[in-house]
Amino acid sequence: MKIRSLFFTLLMLSAVQAFSQQKTFQDTLLDHMCGKWVLRGLIGGQSTVHDITAEWVLNHQFVMIREVSREKNEKGEPQYQANVYIGWAEPTAEYVCMWLDVWGGFTPESVGRAKRHFDKIPFDFNDSKGVASFHTTLAYDKISDSWFWLMDNDIGGALKPFARVSLTRN
Repeated sequence: MKIRSLFFTLLMLSAVQAFSQQKTFQDTLLDHMCGKWVLRGLIGGQSTVHDITAEWVLNHQFVMIREVSREKNEKGEPQYQANVYIGWAEPTAEYVCMWLDVWGGFTPESVGRAKRHFDKIPFDFNDSKGVASFHTTLAYDKISDSWFWLMDNDIGGALKPFARVSLTRN
């Protein structure tokens, strides 16, 4: 009886451990995002330069991208800062993105979803009605080992460019 009880206890403990730990997220495309980068290009029609660092975090479940502009505000602080988390939603088999920045607040537009398309991750960020209101495509170029971020506002189904930037290794 003691052996059966011990076996049952061990079985339950292993089941709890198996369900409480998620597999680490392995993604060769996002592996290319990790490192230090310089972002250059146009955002909102203005030329800009940002420093980017990206690394796997939270038990290798997300790539965290830290973005800090070199341009300063009137207080001498970076004009723009963001922490972006990109991970994987197994139930829907898609990338998820949480974009948190100095503009503050957490809204439906802070969360994007995307299906990978070759070396591109085209995120759709939906408004509170579930309609795509912003699109951000992260595109990796293997030849130059660089990234291109294309960001567009969706206004009534028509895309209006918001940002066109490239990331090169620092």
